[in-house]
Amino acid sequence: MRNIALVIAFVILLTAPASAQKAEIEAVNTKWIELFNKGDFSGIASLYSTDATVLPPGSAMVHGRAAIEAMWKGMAEQVGDPKLTTVDVKPLGPSAAREIGTFVLKTKGPTPQDLTGKYVVVWEKAGNEWKLTTDIWNEGK
Repeated sequence: MRNIALVIAFVILLTAPASAQKAEIEAVNTKWIELFNKGDFSGIASLYSTDATVLPPGSAMVHGRAAIEAMWKGMAEQVGDPKLTTVDVKPLGPSAAREIGTFVLKTKGPTPQDLTGKYVVVWEKAGNEWKLTTDIWNEGK
């Protein structure tokens, strides 16, 4: 009985950081959406690490906050109303994590359409804040 209790305690200790990381990352995603909807692309860029890389579909890699800010500003001319759903967060140690999720965006234009896809983000913890360091997405399920 004692061994079972020790195993349960060990499993709880291992899963507690993962659920904390997921909640913290989801909070940053909520902030990202708020900033996007306000048109605050400098604010969005500040959610990325200084050396972040974004890999948008069908385009060249984007490096650094200034380029990431410009990229999101340009994308906002084409799409809006983002919705993100975190599917899984896997801890990669105390200061790194990998997130898998899905998104829905609405295209802009005379006949708006929903655009759905999936994404992967590698997160780094800088001080007490989670920062996106590698961000890639594409359309489809």
